[in-house]
Amino acid sequence: MATKVYIVYYSMYGHVEKLAEEIRKGAASVEGVEAKLWQVPETLPEEALLKMSAPPKSGSPIITPNDLTEADGFVLGFPTRFGMMAAQFKAFLDATGGLWRTQALAGKPAGIFYSTGSQGGGQETTALTAITQLVHHGMIFVPIGYTFGAGMFEMDKVKGGSPYGAGTFAGDGSRQPTQLELEQAFHQGKYIATITKKLKVSTA
Repeated sequence: MATKVYIVYYSMYGHVEKLAEEIRKGAASVEGVEAKLWQVPETLPEEALLKMSAPPKSGSPIITPNDLTEADGFVLGFPTRFGMMAAQFKAFLDATGGLWRTQALAGKPAGIFYSTGSQGGGQETTALTAITQLVHHGMIFVPIGYTFGAGMFEMDKVKGGSPYGAGTFAGDGSRQPTQLELEQAFHQGKYIATITKKLKVSTA
């Protein structure tokens, strides 16, 4: 039976979504792994999104809390809001109380990825503050550490991401994820999928 890795994300302007797509590719590159993209529900009204010049949502399916139980592992992605995950993703996690009560997600590995508006805007705190959500569910946080190798030490170019997970900088919205940031996202997907597969085999 295939190991299922769900890449669950919220993306307003597409930056997180681009990382999510690369993470899915990385996870799917591991033999025996089935990787799937999911979006969390939008909480803002259409009128507000239009005023914020947010583009239309992609075709990724909208996830429900119960869908989480089908996965063996996760990579969760969101933009930052004042150094923490966006409210849309927090609202989705707030709806997982039933899963928390039964500890249905306990023991499942999960990674985190993110987008921030500036270099000091939360590339580490966004992930750090999100770990509490995993802890209460009994999930296993899987950081990438420095397994991305030389790419972790890039100093000549602006690069998002950290040992916590892949990341990008959106700036005023015009900046898009760089090739190096996309490569790091691919690496994260492959890395977490490999660990998820090992855990599933060892507990079978």
